[in-house]
Amino acid sequence: MREIQFREAIREAMSEEMRRDENVFLMGEEVAEYDGAYKVSKGMLEEFGEKRVIDTPISELGFAGIGVGAAMNGIRPIIEFMTFNFSLVAIDQIINNAAKIYQMSGGQFNIPIVFRGPTGSAGQLGATHSQNFESWYANCPGLKVVVPSNPYDAKGLMKTAIRDNDPVIFMESEQMYGDKGEVPEEEYLIPIGKADIKRMGTDVTLVSFGKMMKVVLAAAEELAKEGIDCEVVDLRSVRPIDYDTVVNSVKKTNRMVFIDEAWPLANIATELTYMVQKRAFDYLDAPIIRVTGRDVPFPFAASLIEAYLPNVKRIVEAVKTVTYK
Repeated sequence: MREIQFREAIREAMSEEMRRDENVFLMGEEVAEYDGAYKVSKGMLEEFGEKRVIDTPISELGFAGIGVGAAMNGIRPIIEFMTFNFSLVAIDQIINNAAKIYQMSGGQFNIPIVFRGPTGSAGQLGATHSQNFESWYANCPGLKVVVPSNPYDAKGLMKTAIRDNDPVIFMESEQMYGDKGEVPEEEYLIPIGKADIKRMGTDVTLVSFGKMMKVVLAAAEELAKEGIDCEVVDLRSVRPIDYDTVVNSVKKTNRMVFIDEAWPLANIATELTYMVQKRAFDYLDAPIIRVTGRDVPFPFAASLIEAYLPNVKRIVEAVKTVTYK
């Protein structure tokens, strides 16, 4: 099977859906003439033209609102934020319009829109360009929130997101765009809300999503060398969350460590930890441990970034704690 980059998988998904449905269009900063800030939309302007691949001013509130209005009128916009840090300017349109119009209109208006772009840390970009917004948007009923970890999942989930009649927040990572993975040439879709077991194991369940999955899988390999067999669950979407897959895994391994790049208060790890203890308390042989970003604004210094982020060492220590080794 061929290998392509994460950015190419996203591009293929968008392009295939735009060929399939003339109502799909892409809009955002630098998506057209510049081929995308991260080259995700490279070549799309040439194929689809300026009416379907649209450069915008630096006005996230404005073009997010245009996208919501277009969706209300039966068009299927893909709105790219150069980073979800900039989506804070448009959060009123996302939360108070995109997420609520279907319910407030009594079902008269669907909002088939995808808001996509990178989230989380990406090196030395400072505190205002390195935040994780998964739990922010997952907190809002009416939105679906997808966070793929590899090219295969990214393509299948993006195609599903574009076809969805509800607003979807599709979160990527600058540090994953160059990652390569196997992606079939034939069409496929991945359902939103279905987790994937990336590694089978018996001793402890490791749960995460997005780019943290690379760190988790690396930690699982290190632990295997010491005889600790980890099962690794990739949530893939954080609203809806596939609780069943996680709970069933914990019932098998009797232990869980959740790895989440976000701040520790009220993140996805908090929610899932609550649900696992509610549904599988009698199966737990140790308290659940969360390995998260530190509870401080994201630092600039490389040494402090290393201390801030979850890493293999911290995960290994957590696993040894819950396995009493």
